[in-house]
Formats: sequence, structure tokens, C-alpha cells
Amino acid sequence: MDEAKSIEILLEHGIRPTANRLLLVKVLSKAEHPLTMKELEDLVDTIDKSNIFRTLSLFRDQHLVHVLQDGADAVRYELCHSHEEDHDDDLHAHFYCERCRQTFCLNDIPVPQVDLPKGYRMNTINYLIKGICPNCQ
Repeated sequence: MDEAKSIEILLEHGIRPTANRLLLVKVLSKAEHPLTMKELEDLVDTIDKSNIFRTLSLFRDQHLVHVLQDGADAVRYELCHSHEEDHDDDLHAHFYCERCRQTFCLNDIPVPQVDLPKGYRMNTINYLIKGICPNCQ
């Protein structure tokens, strides 16, 4: 993702573009799988841990990242391409490999519709499948 597209996506989500925010958007957009804080720290050594965390919190609040728990109790982040606060049109399933401990996006498998009982309101949903990935079989 080039800088112009990164600026555009930040502005679409109501986020003021700064150098750190632009860098994190670029890193998240290039990622092949959802990233943990530790992975982001390793990839972005020019931003300290607290700034990365604050930026991810802002991104989460503005619906720019999905936050998911993987099968190893780690929190992972991935770029969200939806632009609506009340409807996320890019929710998809994830697969956690119990052998290599990688989490993979299954973009072609949408999260199934869940009809909650009256009085419940869903804010987010994570659909995680656990097993062994093709590389580990």
C-alpha cells in the first residue's frame, strides 16, 4: 500500500495521518496473517511498544483493525477494509494451526450469521477454527 492510499484509509476512518500511523497501516496491509504486538514490535523497530499499543487502540476504536484472540491466547491485529461502524463486511474465518502456532485468514469463508436472543447486542465476533495447517501435515 502506497502512502497516498494509507493516508486515504486513515482519513476514511477519521484518523489523522501521522508518520507512526502511516507506518503501522503499511505494515498491517503487507502482513500475510494477523499480527501480534510482539510481531509488530519486531517489524517496526522505530516505534516503541507503548506507541504501537496506543495506535492499535485508536485503530480498533475507529474500526480500522480487527482484534482477534488466536488459539494460543495471543491477541492479533489485522487491517479492516470495511468503512461502516455498524456493519463489518469483511469479517472472515481464521484458522489456528496447533502445530506451528500460526493464525491464517480464511478470507473466502465468511463468519456465519448469529441470531442472538432478544436484548443482546453483538459488537464483534471471532470465528476461529483450530487444527493442523497444510504445511504441518
